[in-house]
Amino acid sequence: MNNLVQQLYEAMERMQWDAMLITDPKHVYYFTGFACDPHERFLGIALVQGQEPVLIVPALDGDKAAADSSIKRIVTHKDTDNPYSILREQLPASLHTFGIEKAHMTVQRYEALQAVVQAAKVEDIGQELQALRVVKTDAEIERMQAAADCVETVLGNVVERVRVGMTEAEVVAELEYEMKKQGAEGPSFSTMVLTGDNSALPHGIPGTRRIQEGDLLLFDLGVYLDGYASDITRTFAVGEVSDELKAIYNTVLAANEAAIAAVKPGVTFGSLDRTARDLITEQGYGEYFTHRLGHGLGIDVHEYPSIHEQNEDILQPGMAFTIEPGVYVPGVGGVRIEDDVIVTKDGVRVLTSFPKELTVIGV
Repeated sequence: MNNLVQQLYEAMERMQWDAMLITDPKHVYYFTGFACDPHERFLGIALVQGQEPVLIVPALDGDKAAADSSIKRIVTHKDTDNPYSILREQLPASLHTFGIEKAHMTVQRYEALQAVVQAAKVEDIGQELQALRVVKTDAEIERMQAAADCVETVLGNVVERVRVGMTEAEVVAELEYEMKKQGAEGPSFSTMVLTGDNSALPHGIPGTRRIQEGDLLLFDLGVYLDGYASDITRTFAVGEVSDELKAIYNTVLAANEAAIAAVKPGVTFGSLDRTARDLITEQGYGEYFTHRLGHGLGIDVHEYPSIHEQNEDILQPGMAFTIEPGVYVPGVGGVRIEDDVIVTKDGVRVLTSFPKELTVIGV
């Protein structure tokens, strides 16, 4: 039994749960090393105090589970089976308190589960899983570094191919093709390329807008590599841009660098957000910084913590998150600069190293 699974049993004992069910495919991967997209089929790890854990998988994934999973007791189910009945066979005859992932369990699945399992009490295990995941191991950090290196190679290769007249969607296609060429499992979220006025949309959707000289061009992209996500944003100038756009860029860059410099154990996430936000506000752009400073990163591209000004949780060594201040002025343009960072015992390790000075491309 690996150390992570052992920690699940310790959590069960601490919380006085008779049994626990892990159903998020990413958590199944995290605890077992077995990656699977079950689609609508049931996938889960069942844990009972005093018993060996069992991995329940669709029959068509049985061979891969046997090869990859650190949990060696594997039960499969066919499409004609009721997987909850198979689950019930792995649980105690009398089940008082049952821990499940409420954030992952749909109402339909919960009702199907309870119709068969009939636990007297169901409790959420989300906080316990969050506590296990929030501090990354050295092995996890090296996987995240590899994912960051991969996405930077992708970005560097495609930036050289960008030309005036290309559409946002065409650049996205180049990026996602390059991701596969570089060995990524795929994008860690919907790749974003926004130009001109569209760059002022924090979550804009790339489309048929063509790149023009004098525009800003914003790239926000990430990859999954070996199960871990990266996430980077860089903003470029297409030829010469206006003094106003340069001022916005320099403001965001200063905020990004100041927030990174403030990362160290013992400070709060809220203080990081305020460091960047206060600097942007002092330059007159406070109303145009419309989102949090960043988010946690790991096996999910968005996970705990949320780096906003009201989060007074304390930074600990091994925590991983993004720092991504932005200024978005409607009708003018927007800038975001995003890096992936790890809290160290002495300060911060920045996983992303792509240059951040305003760079002219495409002409």
